Amino acid sequence: MKTITTEQLRGILHDLPDNPRIVSSGNFAMPNTVLGIIDEVVPRYRLNMLNAQPGVPDRDGVTHETIFVGPGVRSNPRLEYTPCRLSLGPILFRDEHRPDVVVIHTSAPRFDTVSLGIEVNVLPAAIEVAREHGAIVIAQANERMPYTYGDAQIYDSEIDYLIEVDEPIATHEPGDPGDVARSIGERIADLVADGSTLQLGIGAIPDAVLRELTSHRGLRIWTEMFSDGVLALDAAGCLDGDIPLTASFLFGSENLYDFVHLNRRVRMLRTENTNDPGRIARQRQMTSVNSALQVDLFDQANASRIRGRIFSGFGGSVDFIEGALHSRGGAAYIALPSWHPKAGVSTIVPRITEPLTSFQHSAVVTEHGVAPAFGHSEHEQARAIIESAAHPDARDGLREAAGQMGLLAT
Repeated sequence: MKTITTEQLRGILHDLPDNPRIVSSGNFAMPNTVLGIIDEVVPRYRLNMLNAQPGVPDRDGVTHETIFVGPGVRSNPRLEYTPCRLSLGPILFRDEHRPDVVVIHTSAPRFDTVSLGIEVNVLPAAIEVAREHGAIVIAQANERMPYTYGDAQIYDSEIDYLIEVDEPIATHEPGDPGDVARSIGERIADLVADGSTLQLGIGAIPDAVLRELTSHRGLRIWTEMFSDGVLALDAAGCLDGDIPLTASFLFGSENLYDFVHLNRRVRMLRTENTNDPGRIARQRQMTSVNSALQVDLFDQANASRIRGRIFSGFGGSVDFIEGALHSRGGAAYIALPSWHPKAGVSTIVPRITEPLTSFQHSAVVTEHGVAPAFGHSEHEQARAIIESAAHPDARDGLREAAGQMGLLAT
């Protein structure tokens, strides 16, 4: 590993092939300084990143390549979305999307390592492919990035160049989830048994669920990501202290980053480990909570497309739904508000016309109730979704549609 300056980096980038593929830390760990220099120097390139946020380089000559679309590139005319569940993302690097450059946002060096901090995900796999095929690995080392353990630790022998920066890390302060999310959170929390293993993401509904679990005990965390809600569980004594908190990326407040820094109770693993359905299934009472844009009367969910256009992607929800359903005592819940207030439409629809993201859930949960799904006939599923999950204003229309589809007696 060689520590270089920004000017030296510019010289190195001039030697790249035409239109190189640049794999970068994504989500909330974008290495903005190095990406800015790349954007100045390299006329054309493919930027491969998960969940790109606003501020990502965006101009003619930049192709945005991803398996999970973030708000920074939605509706971008140069977006190339590759449908792929997150657990299979590393295989794309090996077989289809081989990088020419890997840019990682890391902690400052500690002994002979740096840490990927809050964003591990698919990056270890990208680094391995780069090392195998002679691509360049560049670390943007930042004193503000927390040092986390597990697969986050990268040896200096795996890095070609390191550039030191002082750059803020994106944060998120938890707020009031609102009445609808709070109601959903209460209903899901009532379904969670002591000793369960949790997978929850970020957002109003996951935050609301975690707020309602502070009386539970022996809880474990095996998840794609977690945020500040886990801190409240830890402070309340809800977590099993003998089991590490396992995740692949993080996003939250400065308090969260302080908590995970040099904390051996937190184990950051690569995606193909956290999201392996087989490993998920081996977790005790694995309880998965994911959201969706729409659910239909066949218990099918769309969490990725709006009016035919890609909005996000499969992400890790399908990995955790599959794993949780195979876990002894496990459950996979799809949670969503019953009504879309801006569009003025029901989120429960007769039949989804978009490509599906997932199906076969333990239950569909809205602010109106819990609709059991797995293990029930299609008629029972449809009836429960209408009567227990759908908004009252949508139920008559759903009943009529269900009758026409042969799901309910007319």
